[in-house]
Amino acid sequence: MEIKNKKAYFNYFIIRELEAGIVLLGTEIKSIKKGSCNITDSYIRIKNNEAFIINMYIEKYNEGSIFNHEETRERKLLLHKKEIKKLLEEVKTEGYSLIPLRVYIKEGKAKVLIGLAKGKKLYDKRETIKKRDLEREGR
Repeated sequence: MEIKNKKAYFNYFIIRELEAGIVLLGTEIKSIKKGSCNITDSYIRIKNNEAFIINMYIEKYNEGSIFNHEETRERKLLLHKKEIKKLLEEVKTEGYSLIPLRVYIKEGKAKVLIGLAKGKKLYDKRETIKKRDLEREGR
């Protein structure tokens, strides 16, 4: 199962992509495997040299008991310290954002594809719409 952030490619220029693991609870991984996840409005923040994904919505698992998870809690991302320092440096100096692009299952483990991104201006978004419409018309 793969969950995509379709708005990301429209709202941002993606500079670089990076794969990271997510620390999840049992009911969360089951919901992701079912496809009940949304990363449209989520982002990644670095606190105390640790990366967290914020505002990622994972639906409660129907068969879960009282130990079901909170739907939009902060979830820790699994990255090497070197990668986190490099990302933090680029975010602070260049003014980039960290956004999730995809959530998918790889070898039984949940992974998130992180995009180092720069926000598009309104005229860039119009240009993207124009290109997409021309491709659709077959020109």
